[in-house]
Amino acid sequence: MPAYMHGNLATQQPQRPEKKVRIKETKKVVVRSKTLPVQEKLLYLFTVVVCVMVAGLIIWRYAQIYEMNQNILAMEQRIKQIEAQNVILKQQVDKLSDPLELEKQAKLLGLSFQDPQTPGTTDKSKKTETASAQPTKKTKDQP
Repeated sequence: MPAYMHGNLATQQPQRPEKKVRIKETKKVVVRSKTLPVQEKLLYLFTVVVCVMVAGLIIWRYAQIYEMNQNILAMEQRIKQIEAQNVILKQQVDKLSDPLELEKQAKLLGLSFQDPQTPGTTDKSKKTETASAQPTKKTKDQP
């Protein structure tokens, strides 16, 4: 501004033109990779399918193993129940096999015991006496 104050614009320094920055544009070559060939795609697909099948087979086998273990546990529990029933039944067999208990049951049924050594009996009479001492089979109609 001082140049204008003095009234002479000629003395004013010429304005320098702004340097135009030239930017050199470089073209970047973009190389596009080709898509995967069909054979390679099929190979990847086949690999994935095989992996899924193997995983499914392993899971299926573990499911079978789990089911077998559950069956084994159920059978073991059933075996324990049957063993407990067997113990009870063996106690009943021992109780009913007791000679005193047999004698008591025979008296309740009206049976009597005869001594085979009684004097004056023959073999034929022994057979008929023992046959008469045996209880007759009850049918469904008889009380």
